[in-house]
Amino acid sequence: MKVFKFAGLALAAMLHLAATAVATAASPAPQALLWVGNSFFYYNNSMHNFVLGFARADKNETARGTSLTISGSGIDWHDVSAYLKPGLIGRYSFVGDNELKFNKAGRQFDGVVLMDCSQCPVHPQLGPVFHKYAKRHVRTIRKAGAEPFFFMSWAYKDKPEMTEALAKAYGKAGVDNHARVIPAGLAFAAAVKARPELELYQRDKRHPTLAGTYLAAATTYATLYGKSPVGSSYVSTLDAPTAQFLQQIAWDTTQAYVKSR
Repeated sequence: MKVFKFAGLALAAMLHLAATAVATAASPAPQALLWVGNSFFYYNNSMHNFVLGFARADKNETARGTSLTISGSGIDWHDVSAYLKPGLIGRYSFVGDNELKFNKAGRQFDGVVLMDCSQCPVHPQLGPVFHKYAKRHVRTIRKAGAEPFFFMSWAYKDKPEMTEALAKAYGKAGVDNHARVIPAGLAFAAAVKARPELELYQRDKRHPTLAGTYLAAATTYATLYGKSPVGSSYVSTLDAPTAQFLQQIAWDTTQAYVKSR
């Protein structure tokens, strides 16, 4: 059953614009991701751990991730050039039974996921700041030899009209900077439409529940790896039917985002 629909969002033109920012199947998947953002990432023990869960269920044992988040931060709060200095952040990891592993010297990340504050890209004063720093950070990331990704965040539960505005803003950033966009916000909208009783939001109507983080991570996995999360054995602590529903939403959303041009 096809669960991906966006009635009332007038997405045709928006997706046509944004689809050019989505990777083709030939694009290599990053193996070491740096996540630069805010509390939307770090809720539920950090979204990067969920993406690693999908990768490792896919027998990708070399994938790793590091989350650099500041509560309430905008994209302009982060010194990405400092984060990417060789031999600093990410130079060692803890694996297995808390064993120390030193990673290969030099550049530590081949991908960076960027997210602005939840309303900044569509705020009348901060929207221009988003685009200014999106360009600046993408340039820094590429100079460091890594690939940039924009994480399209979701609308507030009580402000669903944010979905379209955020999608347009992130789509424009993707096109302007020739970078891939992770359509997590569109996946949230699709899941809410298909199963409104499934709670993706905390009581503050902003931050994700575990199901919300799982959905966003599945969408990230589908975008970055170009693979379907449907059928993955990684379900976190969700029941299997809920996980399967969210996997399907993530894949349908990602596919529609790519194919809409």
